[in-house]
Amino acid sequence: MSVEAEQTSLAEPYSRSSRPWLTSLAVAGLACATVATAAQGSGQFHWWAVFILIPAALIAASGGPLLARGGGRAFAGYVLACVGTIVFAVGALLMFGVMGRGWPLLVVLPCLAVAGTYGWRAAHPLARGLHRAVGLLALTGALLGLTLQLIRVDLIHLKTGWWGGFLMLAGAIVLGNAGELTRHRMPYRLQAITLLVGPAVVAFLLGLRFLRGW
Repeated sequence: MSVEAEQTSLAEPYSRSSRPWLTSLAVAGLACATVATAAQGSGQFHWWAVFILIPAALIAASGGPLLARGGGRAFAGYVLACVGTIVFAVGALLMFGVMGRGWPLLVVLPCLAVAGTYGWRAAHPLARGLHRAVGLLALTGALLGLTLQLIRVDLIHLKTGWWGGFLMLAGAIVLGNAGELTRHRMPYRLQAITLLVGPAVVAFLLGLRFLRGW
């Protein structure tokens, strides 16, 4: 009985550690198969893009187990998963032959990757405020990329200068985070607020100028 119990205890950690790898590899394989099948069905299959698609899927899959472990390795796993996903998107666009229409996705995905780090909050209020500003600016960039994608596929039509609205939004985000820093008593608070307010006001005014066509 003791031998059987020992074998069971050794097998359980092994199965738990291998499960994230198997799951990640299964998802990567399914993603590659789905993209390749859809490209063949569309009649725009560029087979050489497989040499980009498969390595990118493996890179993204290698980040899954690190994310599952948590701790200090989770951030490294997140970076691997994001890099692999972005390169995978490049391979998918090339396989379908739609890079000219789908390139705004390469703006959306990196911005979403940066915005996704919002969950890792620093302890210091200044670092936390700057990180929050960067995360929200990245989300604004993702919205900008999505708008560009809708324009590229002719779903929406906007007048010249529309990007000024996003520039104004970015300025408002930075200005709001500067205002939030006033609640914290910390060294160099006034200097940090000044460094945030100046670019925020300039960005907001430039965005207003572009939007209104002055």
